[in-house]
Amino acid sequence: MKTSPAPRRLGELAAHVGGELLGDSEQLIHGLNGLEEAGPGDVSFYGNTRYRRQFEATRASAVLIGADVPPRDGVALVRVSNPHLAYAKLLRLFHPSPRPAPGIRPGAWVHPEATVHPEATVMAGATVEAGAKVGARSVLFPGAYLGEHAEVGEDSVLHPNVTVREGCIVGSRCILHSASVVGADGFGFAFNPEGEAGPEHYKIPQVGIVRIEDDVELGACSCIDRATVGETVVGRGTKVDNLVQVAHNVKIGALSLICAQAGVSGSAEIGMGVVLAGQVGVVGHIRVGDMAKVGAQSGVAHDVPDGQVVSGSPAVPHREWLRASAAVNQVADLLKEMRALRRRVELLEKEKGE
Repeated sequence: MKTSPAPRRLGELAAHVGGELLGDSEQLIHGLNGLEEAGPGDVSFYGNTRYRRQFEATRASAVLIGADVPPRDGVALVRVSNPHLAYAKLLRLFHPSPRPAPGIRPGAWVHPEATVHPEATVMAGATVEAGAKVGARSVLFPGAYLGEHAEVGEDSVLHPNVTVREGCIVGSRCILHSASVVGADGFGFAFNPEGEAGPEHYKIPQVGIVRIEDDVELGACSCIDRATVGETVVGRGTKVDNLVQVAHNVKIGALSLICAQAGVSGSAEIGMGVVLAGQVGVVGHIRVGDMAKVGAQSGVAHDVPDGQVVSGSPAVPHREWLRASAAVNQVADLLKEMRALRRRVELLEKEKGE
């Protein structure tokens, strides 16, 4: 049974996030909630003016606010530079991630030639193959599989049914959510018109690895394919959402965000701090530059310069896409007007001929 977190004084919470408290420091806080759902004893946050009505009506005992928000009667306020970040820090304070006791559980299968740090946890049903390494305080949940000579660094978590295939490397402080796969074969075939049984797609051996750098998070059912040769790389601090496909030999830079159902084709390069919104498709062998942003459902077929924002399929600069989208709504009226003009021209020509 899940227990409720212990209450904490508001002054302690304000100090924890480095905020300026406007209210009673001794007030007890029992939890956190959204502005609409919060009640007495809760802390919420207000970081977007679209939620002004909810902020003015909230029943929360305290609200995290930004520097430019004026005081409000009837509720304590904690002024911080980034309310969303402060809220996240308080959530972690109230709900710390459980860390199972270290050790190899009965029912786990660990090869005698594997190396598991004494402070790591390998749960029943997890598998660690020959030559694999598990770092200190890392956790392999039931069904997790670590292939031959694969490595997991310190303080990482592999949730149930995660697969890290042979030779692949997962850094420290990584989180791999359920059913994510690191190191499946890249999708590589050469057409052979003279196969033994007739024409065939001849499988190209995929002999490279995947390297997941430190502080990366992979969402559930995401797939990072191993390189044909060399490495597929997901850079430090990058966060990958659920159901994302990253193909062989892709290089993703540090601190990028890859949202749900996005797909990156082989040998593409994604720069540092890039945002690929949901269902974006990136073709192979191109570069999306540092700090670029790609709008949802866009198809990226050409290089994107550093810092550019693009949308659409094929993707174009966002402002151009907005103008084109607005024009689409006028096409029917323009066609009607053009037909009317054509009829007038035909009438004028007919009258002229008579």
